[in-house]
Amino acid sequence: MAEEQGEFRIYNSMTQQKEIFKTKVPGKVSMYVCGVTAYDFSHLGHARAAVSFDILFRYLKHLGYEITYVRNFTDVDDKIIKRANETGEDPLMLSNRFCDEYNADMADLQCETPSREPRVSEHLNEIKDMITQIINNGYAYEVDGDVFYAVDKCPNYGMLSGQRLEHNRAGERVAVDSRKRHPADFALWKAAKPGEPSWDSPWGPGRPGWHIECSAMSACYLTHKFDIHGGGIDLIFPHHENEIAQSWAADHDSHVSYWMHNGHVTNNNEKMSKSLGNFFTIRQITERYHSLALRHFLISAHYRSPLNYSISQLENSSDAIYYIFQTLQDCKDAVSPLLQGETEKNEKVPQINEAAKECIKKLNVEFQTKMSDDLQTPVILTGALQEALKFVNTSLKMLKKKMQKRAQLQLIQSLLEVEKVVGKVLDVLGLLSSKSYAEVTHFINKSLINLPVLYNESKRHSFGKPLHV
Repeated sequence: MAEEQGEFRIYNSMTQQKEIFKTKVPGKVSMYVCGVTAYDFSHLGHARAAVSFDILFRYLKHLGYEITYVRNFTDVDDKIIKRANETGEDPLMLSNRFCDEYNADMADLQCETPSREPRVSEHLNEIKDMITQIINNGYAYEVDGDVFYAVDKCPNYGMLSGQRLEHNRAGERVAVDSRKRHPADFALWKAAKPGEPSWDSPWGPGRPGWHIECSAMSACYLTHKFDIHGGGIDLIFPHHENEIAQSWAADHDSHVSYWMHNGHVTNNNEKMSKSLGNFFTIRQITERYHSLALRHFLISAHYRSPLNYSISQLENSSDAIYYIFQTLQDCKDAVSPLLQGETEKNEKVPQINEAAKECIKKLNVEFQTKMSDDLQTPVILTGALQEALKFVNTSLKMLKKKMQKRAQLQLIQSLLEVEKVVGKVLDVLGLLSSKSYAEVTHFINKSLINLPVLYNESKRHSFGKPLHV
């Protein structure tokens, strides 16, 4: 069983402490992560959320769990409608295009495909059914075709964020709507407006509010009780707080065991976002740096910590990926011909040397202890993994010297075993590529040749000031 591999502790935003991970169903994990609103190319903030939960997904698989991983697309939203009006496109066509672009970015970043990727437009019936249930249970009310959630009827509202209802005064976050019974009441269903997409409902034509979408889609695929709900830290309030309230109103037994949130990507220590206009798209970065360098950069800080964007940090990550792949390529080039020759002679392969045993043990122990302690990827990148790569390079130098056949075979076997463990660690971190080692290093070398040009461009516009798309 997965639980037998040792305790995995994750930080629960609900309790604000690390907790031992225990699934509702032994050996199985149910996980929902809030995805993007698809109206534009995705930026580094989106990339960090996706990579953070991809690391979690990969590590849970490594532990032996069977995982149902659901990540949604919001393809019905005010921002989509606004952008569609600006471009003259159909809103659903526009969002569908950017859903495809997002998936292309995720593939480039080595993010594995979730089990399900539901879209709001494909789950209108489930959303309307949940709203109906909430109304029938007495926690929502209809006004002129709009349906609002009555927050003052939820006794535990604010349990995730710590926000108190008395602090939610009218006009502070949203425009005042005198039809609301309480200023913090939020829309479950929005009545249709001219020129906007709408769907029929018991309350008249309209479209769903943002918060109800995730409650309905998570319940559709995972029921009202599941293990992990994730997203960016900015979603804690109001989005996730409102999700909790809605789900409870629909089913009092609803429960998410662990709420997980990744930190912001910042630019000059200010949150990077489209609304602030200080963002960089994933494409802007991967045009200049290998996508694995970007992934390395995104996991170079703990997932809950802020990550400040800088060219120097990206270059450090690019150097790190180059070093990893060049080391693995050098090992392959040196060992393959020697190993083939000895294998043909059917000689017995000796045990690995003591230095290799110690290297493997240290890497395995550090990987297990740090990853099981709330996914401490920065320690993995800078600790025993680097020592293992150093062992490989040192051993390759030794391999060039004259030595007895048995000693040579032992060294080769030691290199192979260390390389195997390094590969396992890189795989869980998502830092292996479907392309060859040589292709990756060639891309990075090519980027280095153009670096002076790119650096000058960055000072003028591309990286000194964000591009707006």
